[in-house]
Amino acid sequence: MSPTSTAEVRLSDAEFERFREYFYKRTGIQFTPAKRYFVDKRVETCVRSSGHPTFGTWFSALRVGDRPEMLQELTNQLTVNETYFMREDYQFDALLDPVLPRVLAEHTRAGRPQGPVKILSLPCSTGEEPYSIAMRLLEEWPAILQVDVEIHAADIDSDVLARARHGSYGARSLQRVPKPWLAKHFQAVAAGRYQIDATIRDAVTFHRVNVCDTNTMRVFTDFDVIFCRNVLIYFDELSSRRAAENLFGALRPGGYLFLGHAESMSRISPIFTPERLPQGIAYQRPTGARA
Repeated sequence: MSPTSTAEVRLSDAEFERFREYFYKRTGIQFTPAKRYFVDKRVETCVRSSGHPTFGTWFSALRVGDRPEMLQELTNQLTVNETYFMREDYQFDALLDPVLPRVLAEHTRAGRPQGPVKILSLPCSTGEEPYSIAMRLLEEWPAILQVDVEIHAADIDSDVLARARHGSYGARSLQRVPKPWLAKHFQAVAAGRYQIDATIRDAVTFHRVNVCDTNTMRVFTDFDVIFCRNVLIYFDELSSRRAAENLFGALRPGGYLFLGHAESMSRISPIFTPERLPQGIAYQRPTGARA
């Protein structure tokens, strides 16, 4: 079999239905018929790169073969990664005050005033969100000098994780970074591209995980704050509820969850307590709640 195929790839309506059902079962992401063109073009890319002559032979290998790399390539093709630095940064304002002071007070009551304070960005895409959190803490949170903070970031897409670890960005991603921060925390690496400093890159630990996969989400425990923004809108009711339960399990009792501005946990699950902050609504795992 050649490494690439030049065969024309066309999905019948029945093939599209079988494919989207398979992908939903594996990832929790459901594509409506309105996304047919988007799905067809990206499936075609995967079929051609695999060398299979038809969608049918490729799909059979995907379903029954021991080929996790095929599913990962497909997932990378079908996930949308739209992000930039300081996106919806009013929630970072809320993180600095009042959330982190409350977190520190709880840590002090528990006998661990120096932390670690654990923050998770999921999905992190190409890294702009966790690196934004790191810079906001370094520049605007004086307690960072005394408190140990762990920043973790995760995504289902292995390609964007590799780009996140490298930390190189263009003008569109950087448009909201203050110029003094750009000069302080980035190095020019090419025309119009900057790489974030290694000290900040090393401060973020990256993981590959599917928020709907309970088994892989079990590695995340005792987080004080989770940012899970603009991903639940892509899930149906069942997948959203499973993701909510996994996020609940990843938080310590009293921990905070931030969703995207178009998302509401009240429509998904009653297990979180809405918390009205000056900057908007966050969701809290109730104290005394068990995983």
